[in-house]
Amino acid sequence: MNGIADYEFIRSLGKGNHGEFFVARKPERLPVDAEFVAVKGLSGPTSEDLFRRATRELSAFAAVQSSSLVALYDAGQQGEVFYYAMEYFPDGSLAHGSHDRSTVVSAVADVSRAAHALHEAGIVHRDIKPQNVLLYAGGAKLADLGLSHVLAPGVTVTGMGDVTSIEYTDPALIHGAAPSRATEIFSLGATLHRALSGTGLYGQLPEGDAMLALRRVFSQAPTIAPGLDQADAAAIAWAIAPNAIDRPATALEFAERLVSIG
Repeated sequence: MNGIADYEFIRSLGKGNHGEFFVARKPERLPVDAEFVAVKGLSGPTSEDLFRRATRELSAFAAVQSSSLVALYDAGQQGEVFYYAMEYFPDGSLAHGSHDRSTVVSAVADVSRAAHALHEAGIVHRDIKPQNVLLYAGGAKLADLGLSHVLAPGVTVTGMGDVTSIEYTDPALIHGAAPSRATEIFSLGATLHRALSGTGLYGQLPEGDAMLALRRVFSQAPTIAPGLDQADAAAIAWAIAPNAIDRPATALEFAERLVSIG
């Protein structure tokens, strides 16, 4: 894929659930002070109704005021591909490279504040994970609002294209619970655990086999890796507590805990 609409793709940034990210040259029509933007294309049958719903969700996301949310610039449809453009961060994400503890804790605190801002606006992100924690000199921003529930209605977590998302999914969601502040706080805790320890809460899940990964999640409880700083392990345990009532009441409360131990 060389581009879409008036976006000229430079290179792929990787694939995720139902789509692929690219670095693209910014079209002249965008009033943005940047040479490059990130563009995500989501493939699959996209009706006018689904396009309108996805656009509404992105518009709601873009309207939320938070310095820790990635700026969205544009959205459109070409053929059966829905796409949207947003800020590009050349430093990459929390999932790539090795990061010191203070960077990780600070980054997750930043995106926890972003998640709280979304929640206060009545929006759940649905796909919080290290790949969506984008780094820059001033901290971190939360990116890539999960739109698979709109663009692929009826597809459950077992139909995810990206098995790695399962690691960060509250088991309650897999059992049919509705997305909520509590389920997103679990994702924040799982993200912190992966970024600090280099391992997942369920060990190394099988790649490319969602059903096998789900069996692992169903058959064992999340386990915090030994060797983590005691304060870090306690914060993670709080966020992923089996009973949602025992977790932080809000993502902001979790952010404040991380700031206190950072």
